Amino acid sequence: MRLKRNQARSVQGELLAELSSMRVMGKKVLLFFMICFCALSALAKDMRIISLAPATTEILFALGLDKEIVAVSSFCDYPPQALNKEKAGTFSDPDIEKILSLKPDLIFCTGLKQAAMVTKLRQLGLRVCISDPADFNELFASIKEIAALTGKNHEGEKIITNMSDTIDWVKEQVKRDEHGKPLRVYVEIWHGPLVTTGRNTFISKILQIAGAVNIADNCAKSYFDITAEEVLVSDPQVIIAAYMANGDARAQLMRRPGWSNVSAVRDSRVYNDIDSNIFLRPGPRLALGLKEIYKRLYAEK
Repeated sequence: MRLKRNQARSVQGELLAELSSMRVMGKKVLLFFMICFCALSALAKDMRIISLAPATTEILFALGLDKEIVAVSSFCDYPPQALNKEKAGTFSDPDIEKILSLKPDLIFCTGLKQAAMVTKLRQLGLRVCISDPADFNELFASIKEIAALTGKNHEGEKIITNMSDTIDWVKEQVKRDEHGKPLRVYVEIWHGPLVTTGRNTFISKILQIAGAVNIADNCAKSYFDITAEEVLVSDPQVIIAAYMANGDARAQLMRRPGWSNVSAVRDSRVYNDIDSNIFLRPGPRLALGLKEIYKRLYAEK
């Protein structure tokens, strides 16, 4: 009996020692992660960032990196603080000398439209990150990557959560309201010549989530010319003009010869009161763009 008790005490002692060791190890692991977090935070504070794409500029500001951004492209106009930043050239024609003089640690660009520029910047030994998402999942992944590179993981998760909540709200509204057959929507990017957007764009995906369909979904091109005849044949029930023309763009569109029989014109469902940047730029405001479009499609009917 005494032997068994001694064995029990021995086992108990070993367990306590192991637990104590685990606690020490746990504290070390926790300390390690705290050190890494502090190091990343310090790194972000000392980081010099240039953004040459409006969408990534919006993401960076949303992550709270105002002080770290040393320059943006002349096309970066949101948030308002971006207007006060140094300009490193245009979207497609960066000022290389300016960029080099600013000694950036990281430069953010977008995809194919800036491919040649990205190659040139990398040849100069500069670190370039590309963000070119095609849907919301890719956008969330891009936000996570940018957040990780800049030590803003928590802020990145918060942005994604807020966007996801808005997307889920719209999906729930569409599901609950049971609108029936999706509305046919024509999105006019420009008016002379007529330019619209195909299925491989965020606007088509937004329309789909909002319970509608882009009349140009049969085209794989992102942006392309469309004829007035093609629009008239499609007979869109809603028209969204994604630009601000001289005078009243809505009134001008509704007065076009031959368009009076288009359902959207006949029913006065032509809108040009949404800032196109919130549904064309793949940034944090995209979920707001989805909500605004849903409201025009159904909530305001």
